[in-house]
Amino acid sequence: MSSTSDFLDPQDLSLLAKHQVLAKRVVEGFCSGLHRSPHKGFSVEFKQHRAYTPGDEIRRLDWKVFGKTDRFFIREYEEETNLRCNILLDASGSMGYKGDRAISQTKLDYASRMAACLAYLILRQTDSVGLTVFDEKIRSQLPVRGGPSHVKNIIDILASTKVGGETDLGSVFHELAPKIKRRGLLVLFSDCFGDLESTIKGLAHFRHARHDIVIFQIWDRDELDFPFQNWTRFECLEKQGLKHTVDPKHLREAYLKNLKAFREGLTKGCHRNRISLVSMVTDQPYADGLGAFLAARNKIRRPARI
Repeated sequence: MSSTSDFLDPQDLSLLAKHQVLAKRVVEGFCSGLHRSPHKGFSVEFKQHRAYTPGDEIRRLDWKVFGKTDRFFIREYEEETNLRCNILLDASGSMGYKGDRAISQTKLDYASRMAACLAYLILRQTDSVGLTVFDEKIRSQLPVRGGPSHVKNIIDILASTKVGGETDLGSVFHELAPKIKRRGLLVLFSDCFGDLESTIKGLAHFRHARHDIVIFQIWDRDELDFPFQNWTRFECLEKQGLKHTVDPKHLREAYLKNLKAFREGLTKGCHRNRISLVSMVTDQPYADGLGAFLAARNKIRRPARI
């Protein structure tokens, strides 16, 4: 069991405290908060009048209009609702990589702390958040809830999560999409390794359900610049016993070419589906990258209808 102070750096939280997590698009929910909903409510901003019908609440009658027209009309409002955020954490084997420049943490460690910080901020602003941990299948899941006590539940799951088996992003996304009934913000923490076409199709399934999606793609610096010089043994983190000892100098050019193609393909797929893709490297403070992202996102105050 881990406390908030054990798992989150108070200095990081203080740097991020001024930010609020605002969905760019219309989100769905029932509680009052900071986010505009397409549903008609009772309390915030006037939307329109409609004719009274038997069964409507008398207290919603507009008596001023009645005085002018001698007819009953109901006042309808556009409510402000809470943000519903689902955090998806990839805990597959490749997330267990840690290079010498990664500030003594694996990609999973980095992603978990970043996810915890984001969850803390969302709950702090009285919104709701849920958590799903997966590799080739869903391993653990917390439903979307609000309240300050919920952050401990999330941190307990994150702190106990260990890297697992192979990656199957597309399959997991297709399984999850029908289970997330109300549209909202989906935040994925993953290196996105796996079959690119399957991953994009899975993400498109979420977008078809009108979720607002943000991907924090987690990298170790070694994966980006392939610094290996001497003969090196490479072991697969997702398939036990698969390893090769090679001269990396002969692989570097091909590796970087394939890496470029992979990143370009993912970027194009995200752009096509209107998904925000943010690259994070484990040797940079996560609070800096998360803070810059939230600051840019918070400039969008009036979400457009999807």
